[in-house]
Parts: sequence; structure tokens; C-alpha cells
Amino acid sequence: MTFDAIDAWWWPFLFILLAGWLATDAWRFLGVAFGGRIREDSEALVFVRAVATALVAAVIGNLFVFPSGALADTTAALRIGAAALGFVAYLAAGKRMLLGIVVGEAALIAGMAAGW
Repeated sequence: MTFDAIDAWWWPFLFILLAGWLATDAWRFLGVAFGGRIREDSEALVFVRAVATALVAAVIGNLFVFPSGALADTTAALRIGAAALGFVAYLAAGKRMLLGIVVGEAALIAGMAAGW
């Protein structure tokens, strides 16, 4: 079964829905089944957190190096500078994630508006 298997207007939506559900819900069910039995400081959970953090870092790094859309029109210095400014704001505000995100996005938007 492929994305182009059926020539109907609704097929791509159903395919994405099913593929997204199957790819994520199995892990959610396993998390619910085993989550209550795993200690928070266990090596397995530390490993899972490390892998999840690495995946998020990889996605963010990919956006810096190979941007698409409107980000492709910005310079690497602007993207990295906005992220650094957001990280500094996050640390300065006592590790408040929302503030770091807002400051980083505001810096990126301001730099794009200035034409950097």
C-alpha cells in the first residue's frame, strides 16, 4: 500500500492518518503499559530521554543547516544568533522554556524584517 495506491481525493488524508496513527500509537501503548513499572532514574528511562533529546537536537540542527521555506531566505548567522539569544533568555529567566522560545522567535522575525 503506497501513498499513490488509490486515486481518490480522500486517500492521501486517510493514508497520512493511518500511517501517523500506526507509527505513534504503538509506542504510546507500550509507554502506558510499562511506564508505571519503570523507575524514573532507571538506565532504560535515561536512555530513552537521551534518544528523544538527540532526535529533537537533530531536527533543530537540520533546520539550521538545511532550512526550507521562509527560513531558507535567512542567513545562517541570523538563525544561529536567534537560537543563541533564545537560549540565553531561557537561562536568564530561570529555565522558562516559553520565554526562550518567544525571545528566539522574536529575534528571528526581527532579523527577517530587517532583511538579514
